[in-house]
Amino acid sequence: MSKSAEHSPKFEHTAQSADEDRILRVWTPLLLRTILVVATIILLGGLVLMGTHSPGFYAQRYHIIQGGHVHEKQTFVELLQSAVEGDPHSVMTVGLFVLTLVPLARVAFCFLLFIKERDFAYVGFTAYVLAGLVFGMLLGRIG
Repeated sequence: MSKSAEHSPKFEHTAQSADEDRILRVWTPLLLRTILVVATIILLGGLVLMGTHSPGFYAQRYHIIQGGHVHEKQTFVELLQSAVEGDPHSVMTVGLFVLTLVPLARVAFCFLLFIKERDFAYVGFTAYVLAGLVFGMLLGRIG
């Protein structure tokens, strides 16, 4: 290939498309699998803690809720502190939170990709889905 062909706008656009395609095909699945593996490890750790430290935790909690006593809410920082201290319920909750990052990361990545591609119809659709995921997480935490 001649030097003038290497620096042509068509070659640069093709190289840029190849880079974007590589990011889409290689890095996105790698990122999503990494998040999934981390969430799985956290959840398995929570199950081990639950089995070793408090095997009857959920049954006890169920009976407390049946009696009309509701568990008070924790802030995210308190939840993380409890998880670091080894509270099985907090570890499981953090694991589930990390697991929710998988679809959120995928949709956020697609949103950015569609903005870069200037495909505004898909930007709108993806923004709608992303807003639904974020509001759903916020409402789940608030409500």
